[in-house]
Amino acid sequence: MRMSTEKRLVILGGGGFRVPLVYGALLSPSSPIGSVVLHDVDAGRLAAIARVLHAQAATSSSAPTIETTTDLTEALKGADFVFSAIRVHGLEGRVIDERVALSEGMLGQETVGAGGISYGLRTVPVADAIARRIKLVAPEAWVINFTNPAGLVTEAMAAHLGDRVIGICDSPSALGRRVVRALGLPPGSARVAYAGLNHLGWLTAVQHEGRDVLPRLLSSAEKVESFEEGRLFGYDRIKSLGAVPNEYLHYYYDHKALVRAELAAPETRGEYLLKQQRECYAVLTSHAAAPLEAWNAARRRRDATYMAMEGLGERDDAEGGGYEDVALALMLAIARDEPAELILNVRNKGTLSLLDDEAVVEVPCAVDGSGARPLPGATVPDHGAELVKRLKATERAVLSAAASGSRGVAVRAMASHPLIDSVPVARRLITGYQANFPELAYLS
Repeated sequence: MRMSTEKRLVILGGGGFRVPLVYGALLSPSSPIGSVVLHDVDAGRLAAIARVLHAQAATSSSAPTIETTTDLTEALKGADFVFSAIRVHGLEGRVIDERVALSEGMLGQETVGAGGISYGLRTVPVADAIARRIKLVAPEAWVINFTNPAGLVTEAMAAHLGDRVIGICDSPSALGRRVVRALGLPPGSARVAYAGLNHLGWLTAVQHEGRDVLPRLLSSAEKVESFEEGRLFGYDRIKSLGAVPNEYLHYYYDHKALVRAELAAPETRGEYLLKQQRECYAVLTSHAAAPLEAWNAARRRRDATYMAMEGLGERDDAEGGGYEDVALALMLAIARDEPAELILNVRNKGTLSLLDDEAVVEVPCAVDGSGARPLPGATVPDHGAELVKRLKATERAVLSAAASGSRGVAVRAMASHPLIDSVPVARRLITGYQANFPELAYLS
């Protein structure tokens, strides 16, 4: 049995497909969580995922208790941690993001380009309202944001919650593990330098035994091409950059080729996932199959095709340590006041000189019972500085549009993105998204 002093975790978006990953991490004996509250606006999805969690709980004698509710205020009462993983307009919204963008020959990926801006414009008002409710009902709770676009949404929530909201992503830490392994170093034996914005960062150094050993990697095509990002970007490009980019920079470096590939594909990533998840939830709702086995089968298919449509191919990285483990490590460090270093999305506070103090950045942080603080010394490579500044300006325009309800500012946000860079195209994109999303009716 878990002790009554252990913490209460609320999961917003509790009917989401990946929630069992988070709950699975909480089955660890080291987990500080004693009870989990699932909140979702979709009661059917909530019940389906609760079935999976109860099946997981049956495998452990110390599993956290499980509650479900569609009432946000009720869910937040007594919360120690709030994990936010909502998706406004669901996967259907992701498909619309993709198709409207592709109709203009633009990228519709859910966090990058036109699709990311559309997603942000409809998500920020909801995240803002959630942050206000958390501040009112559970002001002492720590909020872990995984809602995309993660950096943008974390910055929106920080306006109300300050440093008590921390954004997470598994891409930087997974990249760090792959690079360390490619260098032949034992896990945990090196400290990785990484900096940028969410889905827009670079690994710039690997400190081992007092020196930077990244040059060893950059001098070996065999080492570079032994891991995903190395194959994705190619040895020559990584060597010329002098840094290893986050996989999402693929959308910037190879934009035209990716758009051509998506236009030629029989379905988008969102369409594939929507079809797969509809099938999975139908099985879970029917009670015709063992819920955990059905969910695991769907998850394996999803993981195997991650970024395959974008040219990366099937994933061959099985070292684990996804976003659920980042979330657990973060909660452990705070709940037990056990110092840890994690790459997180936090307010800049002078860490990156090219951005202001309030800008949310993705950098290595020191974490303990007082929260997360960016470690000094993070730097963005010179070749990435202008891109980071421009993307932060786009994020700020999205925040301004959401706050003011101005369609003109939303168009400016769309046009300012380097993958769009056109006011007429931006106007048509905003018109297309407003025609499909009632959540964007506030823009006038």
